[in-house]
Amino acid sequence: MSKVIAITGAARGIGFATARALKAKGATVAIGDIDETAAKEAGEKLGVAAFTVDVTSRDSFTAFLDAVESEVGPLDVLVNNAGIMPIGPVTEESDADARRCLDINVHGVMLGTKLALGRMTPRGRGHIINIASLAGVLPTPGLALYNASKAAVILFTDATRLEVQSTGVHVSAVLPTFTNTELIAGTQSPKGQKNCEPEDIAAAVVELIGTPRPQVAVPRKLGRQAKLGALFPDRFKQAISRRYGLDKIFLEYDADARKSYDARIRG
Repeated sequence: MSKVIAITGAARGIGFATARALKAKGATVAIGDIDETAAKEAGEKLGVAAFTVDVTSRDSFTAFLDAVESEVGPLDVLVNNAGIMPIGPVTEESDADARRCLDINVHGVMLGTKLALGRMTPRGRGHIINIASLAGVLPTPGLALYNASKAAVILFTDATRLEVQSTGVHVSAVLPTFTNTELIAGTQSPKGQKNCEPEDIAAAVVELIGTPRPQVAVPRKLGRQAKLGALFPDRFKQAISRRYGLDKIFLEYDADARKSYDARIRG
């Protein structure tokens, strides 16, 4: 895979795993993260170029892409992966958390997409992959803010894809389920469901770059179930939610186990 690929939020978790998988496939990878120290350490571990980037800042995101193209090469693929997941009752979510979540998860994706399109469209090629979530199509108590942000990413990605489909640039969304990263610290898995690993999401991104499609869910069976479930009455959907414990997972959690993550995402 002889492509230059930039990944945001790649100092850990899904972004890190994706960078490692793409490098193993022969891609030239550059990573970015708001945590300068973690980005540098991740870059050294992976053997890839690493930069600091604040995806909410046009100047910072532009500087990141400039650095990638200057030091690595013309950008073929941008993976907008940076995101945060505050959880808890909607009435207890602070205004600051709400603004930061939407700024990173939504505006960061929009900004990265626009900046990448500005480089890719004149070349008539390129691929933008936005990491969304099945949470964007499956509303869950205690996850309202994150649900809203990922729903926005899905629709933004779809609309942008339709707008630029004649330019040679692909725009896709990846919708993971529960994945074993810091985002789910202190929570339990849905009953009877095995969480994905970051490597599962990375594999989906690798496949998507090789064969571009509008959207892929991980695992795919849950994507199909989500589409089918949307056709059922609300009472039935709530019963299913209770059966798997989804009605309490993000309301009854171990707050101490999330302290480190919560402190980091609040900067």
